[in-house]
Amino acid sequence: MSAKAVSRPALRRLAARLGILPRYADAGGTVRVASHRTIEALAAALGYDASTEAAAARAAHLVAAADAGPIAPTRVATPAAARHVPIALPAAHRSGGEWLIELLDEHGERRTAAASLRERRREPQITLPFTPDRGYHRLRLTLIARGAPEVTVDQRLIVVPARCPTPRRRLGARGVFGLLVNLYAVESARNWGAGDFGDLGTIVDFAGAAGAAFVGVNPLHALRNTRREISPYSPVSRLYRNPLYLDIEAVPESADSPTMARRLRCRTLAADLEALRAGPRLDYAGVMALKTPIIAALHRAFVRRHGDADTARGRAYRRYCREEGTALRDFATYVALEEHLAPAAGRDWRRWPRALRDPGSAAVAEFRRRHARDVDRAQWVQFELDRQLAGIAARARRAGLAIGVYPDLALGSAARGADAWAFPGQFVLDGTSLGAPPDGLAPAGQNWGLPPLDPHALRRGGYAYWARLLRSAFRHAGALRIDHVLGLFRQFWIPPGRPGCEGAYIEFPTDDLLGVLALESERAGALVIGEDLGTVPPGLPERLRAAGVLSTRVLLFSRDRRGAFMPAPSYPHRSLVSANTHDMAPLAGWTAGRDLVLRRTHGQLPDARALAAARRERHRAVAMLRALLVDAGLWPTDRPADGADPAFRGAVHAFLCRTPSALVGIAFDDLAGAVDPVNLPGVALDRYPSWSRRPGLTLERLANDAAVATALAGTARRRARPPRHARGPDLAAYRPAAK
Repeated sequence: MSAKAVSRPALRRLAARLGILPRYADAGGTVRVASHRTIEALAAALGYDASTEAAAARAAHLVAAADAGPIAPTRVATPAAARHVPIALPAAHRSGGEWLIELLDEHGERRTAAASLRERRREPQITLPFTPDRGYHRLRLTLIARGAPEVTVDQRLIVVPARCPTPRRRLGARGVFGLLVNLYAVESARNWGAGDFGDLGTIVDFAGAAGAAFVGVNPLHALRNTRREISPYSPVSRLYRNPLYLDIEAVPESADSPTMARRLRCRTLAADLEALRAGPRLDYAGVMALKTPIIAALHRAFVRRHGDADTARGRAYRRYCREEGTALRDFATYVALEEHLAPAAGRDWRRWPRALRDPGSAAVAEFRRRHARDVDRAQWVQFELDRQLAGIAARARRAGLAIGVYPDLALGSAARGADAWAFPGQFVLDGTSLGAPPDGLAPAGQNWGLPPLDPHALRRGGYAYWARLLRSAFRHAGALRIDHVLGLFRQFWIPPGRPGCEGAYIEFPTDDLLGVLALESERAGALVIGEDLGTVPPGLPERLRAAGVLSTRVLLFSRDRRGAFMPAPSYPHRSLVSANTHDMAPLAGWTAGRDLVLRRTHGQLPDARALAAARRERHRAVAMLRALLVDAGLWPTDRPADGADPAFRGAVHAFLCRTPSALVGIAFDDLAGAVDPVNLPGVALDRYPSWSRRPGLTLERLANDAAVATALAGTARRRARPPRHARGPDLAAYRPAAK
């Protein structure tokens, strides 16, 4: 360690207390050391001045004092461990007296008892005379002792299972397959230019008929749906869903009124819809320009018929609002405020009048009262989205999908979005951003522009935001994919105005976060899949496995040091395996090197020489993939490897289905034979139209398309039942090939 590093011991102590890691190993194995400047900036982001040694020493003392106390304010523990409550008291309070115990659970049930303090080798503890049930509790301990002041301490006690549900528990010993779909990009003759929940229902039916067990979809989080704010991984809110996915014709009010029926059959609307469906790219703003006035009219019809009436639909809406509570009210208020204040400051609450920046202010309450109809409409949209998604979950059960639909949970949400406004103190909003450290693709690192959650505020808040976020994500889901699951262990923070290479990792309370995840996944009866690709710290795969979180494996990434693709038996059972991801070219584009051409066009490959080298490596990779399939008896020796050939894509899928992985994901883009990637990481939307590329296959063609049947033929060994489509799959390509 350099003399300069030794010269800041107080800063190092503060960094350790705040969980700022002083060094990390990058993707190439190079150890990078966080500079004093970076540590000071990240300490400031967490609310502590570390600009001098004296200031850092004071800050370290403040952090230690905040963590001190007779009892931890929040504790996450399994039922057996929850009985033993560590408590730190002055010696004068340890002898004599009686401890009264009060445990209040989330349903209002109260249990009381008495106990004595027991000395242990490490620390005194109180042992509860009962085992708390799994769930969220308030624990209150009161010491009553003669001659000593009464002591009362409180703790939020979260009692959790040891792990999330496992595939064996949910599925038995069998492996299953499913479809992975970018719902927004789905094409059909009935949608409004973007995939919606009506389309998702059709895909669920198709998947069931094909013998699949699940349909995985992109994050369904709320977006602004404007030109630049369309990434499902940078949402306005992770708690609520995108109105883009609302199936207008499935809203009951669309059929209740003759006027509304005529409006939906209007020739002008039909022409506008046809233009949106026929466009080369998905036009989010155009879709919402047509949907928004119709949604407002449907809401007015709902209010007239069900608003205060004792109807089943009215009761269901009011019940939904009660269950969602202040989170829904605040989200809907944010939506109404943004509409009202647009365009000057509507899309960034930090530019709103100061009184409106606090969701609990009197000014916000007055706005909510004066604009009650607008707030109610935003709540009703979420109610209807939830109702439609519940219907899809029921449809999946009827179709025989053992898991059903599973969504993706994005890593974060936008700084100027609803979550950051509605949950003050939970987010770091000084300009610090989540990102990724330097690697071969991004030598300066990546800045994702997302504000991090404050891990210390999360703990102080009893993980209430994390629990609510998970509860929303698991609603109507049979599994959940967590994007960048490394974020439950550590997150890469980049100080304001600095490049990614000047960032550092911040530790997160992993055991607590995984415990709450296990509790919410068990309550939902859902599997959990962690996206753990890329460079991960030692021990992370083992921690995920112990917590019951499935790993992620991608065929095109799974190569040994020589570049050869890993054989099927090498894949772990507790994993989801797929050929590619949404950040990669589909198989047809990958074998053709289409992604390399795009990277060169957009400056990610600096010159023609770099492109030529990348193409040589890709030709080698394609040859090795072909060799893998030939050796497995899935591809003939005299046939070239070409992702444009549906039989080749089917052979790849057959290989995936031979792995021990519990879940195999088949990309809808690979059924369609799409070529371009749906996302080109690191390239701005004004240069490449990420998140709006269509796959080139309508749902009307899906069930009877010969190429789709051939690409799905390799899933035969994973099917829950024989396919029920009109055209049978071509199995010829999957007979053992001569070597």
